[in-house]
Amino acid sequence: MGANVSFEPDNKSFQAKPGMSILEASRKARVHIRTRCDGKAACLMCKVIVPDQSGLAPLNTNERLKLGGLQDQGYRLACQAKVTGDVTVTIPEDPLKAAIRKQLEAQREDD
Repeated sequence: MGANVSFEPDNKSFQAKPGMSILEASRKARVHIRTRCDGKAACLMCKVIVPDQSGLAPLNTNERLKLGGLQDQGYRLACQAKVTGDVTVTIPEDPLKAAIRKQLEAQREDD
């Protein structure tokens, strides 16, 4: 039996096999997580927030080094974090989209 991986804010979920990465599960659930290195922990674009990490394997050395302390704020690398049980993952807003959204909100306030 698989583990339920829920993706926010997309409100989608997927039954992942234990040991599957969050990135693999997101692809199966058709949830987009940005990555440039295709899961090699090189680009750091696949950072996700996992407040309750009880459904994930502990950080591996590579992930700990790459995150450099961000894990204390609940961040994990989707390509490295392995599912061990039910888990909810929040995908941060793309930085470029966030900047555009903020600019559009400021323009609306000026109008």
